[in-house]
Amino acid sequence: MRIGFGYDVHKLVEERALILGGVEIPYKLGLLGHSDADVLIHAIMDALLGAAALGDIGKHFPDNDEKYKGISSLKLLAEVKYLLKAEGFSINNIDATIVAEKPKLAPYIPKMVDNIADCLGVNRDLVNIKATTTEGLGFTGVGQGMAAYAVCTIKSEL
Repeated sequence: MRIGFGYDVHKLVEERALILGGVEIPYKLGLLGHSDADVLIHAIMDALLGAAALGDIGKHFPDNDEKYKGISSLKLLAEVKYLLKAEGFSINNIDATIVAEKPKLAPYIPKMVDNIADCLGVNRDLVNIKATTTEGLGFTGVGQGMAAYAVCTIKSEL
């Protein structure tokens, strides 16, 4: 068994959609990035790639490559799934935490879990997503951005 850890952060800005776990969430601000800036999926991708010793998302999906401009992070997650499969790995579980002061995310988490599990071809009970605040502290607490942490375990099928 292998363990991976991922972390990502994006700045909140006007005139961008807020997309987390492949779900567009109604909010006055969205996350800035080259792709759709889905901080949750980016953290999960880095955890999976790290567990398989395959580098990080910047290595596979550089932010200076125009083919990734505005792309759905679910499409990138699907590519990570194929990379893992090609190396003979399967996913045991994923546990992730979104750090954001606003908006309240609990109503959207079941759909995020569905999107991620469906994309990776795993049972929903292998994907856990939580959301927390920082009680007004730091860049997330004052609403300047959002962060996400993820851990995963994978196993070799070879």
